[in-house]
Amino acid sequence: MLRRLSRVAARRVVLLVLSLVAVSVITFASINVLPGDVALMILGQQASEERLMLLRDQLGLNRPLWIRYLDWAGSLLSGDLGQSYYYTASVQELIAQRLPKTTFLALSAMFMAVTLSIPLGIIAALNENQRIDLFASLTAFAGLSLPNFFWGIMLILVFAEYLNIFPPSGYTSPLVDPVSAVSHIVLPAAALAFGLMAHIMRMTRSSLLEELRAGYIQLGRMKGMSESDIVYRHALRNAFLPVLTVIGFQLSYLFGGVVIIEQVFSFPGLGRLLFNSVLQRDVPVLQTVVVIFAGITMFSNLAVDLLYAVFDPRIGSGGEG
Repeated sequence: MLRRLSRVAARRVVLLVLSLVAVSVITFASINVLPGDVALMILGQQASEERLMLLRDQLGLNRPLWIRYLDWAGSLLSGDLGQSYYYTASVQELIAQRLPKTTFLALSAMFMAVTLSIPLGIIAALNENQRIDLFASLTAFAGLSLPNFFWGIMLILVFAEYLNIFPPSGYTSPLVDPVSAVSHIVLPAAALAFGLMAHIMRMTRSSLLEELRAGYIQLGRMKGMSESDIVYRHALRNAFLPVLTVIGFQLSYLFGGVVIIEQVFSFPGLGRLLFNSVLQRDVPVLQTVVVIFAGITMFSNLAVDLLYAVFDPRIGSGGEG
């Protein structure tokens, strides 16, 4: 198995590196061809043309685009992420401060979504077309239909404004005060988790129903196997592969969804940094955060591919393209 996993991992890593290079080129080109003058945004409308020209020279904005990309990519590979145009800190410091916060938010939302949606999907599949199945389907429909910022606003109104149970904004490190950290993370994580729960629950339900109708399940029942063994030892194991794919893709989606949720909850994470960088045209920060989000997406997909190879021996055994 180790040899098979190594082959799968090697192919995926090569594709990942090529994809990251392509993303970096597209990101750099897209950001740098946007209308607007970075020097003018930094110095303001009252700045003289001489000062603007001097700042453009200092920032290297007058050089050809491809040379600027090579300089930026080389600095990125060496660990020098540059200096923010807007914040009085290096890009590396800003990322180091905010990435752990966004990671904590995303993982909390994923934990909520997985622990609630998979059992709900199993219950819905085992009670097909009954009331609980209808309730689960309606919940999933609501989660898919409404954007996560809507859930964020509703959660703030109900649990922060009216009930005064959780704080409406802010962040506390779990290493400093775990209780306060949980109270601050519950509402933004729940807002992110609503949409994830809907996708995972629907996939769990449909995948498990498909397995329960398979011939080997009927054969197991004919042999007198208990229903719990049939469901949890056989059907659910085979049904989990599509669910695993959805979870992997939803983890990628999480790091995109945090941009709006962090604004709604004034959460000082990487998504809010990205949002402010767009408004301020802070190109070094903007480029780096986009590449980080792309890298997270690709690594999560790589992890899903490797887990697929663990659960399904057919992958990487010679027939994979």
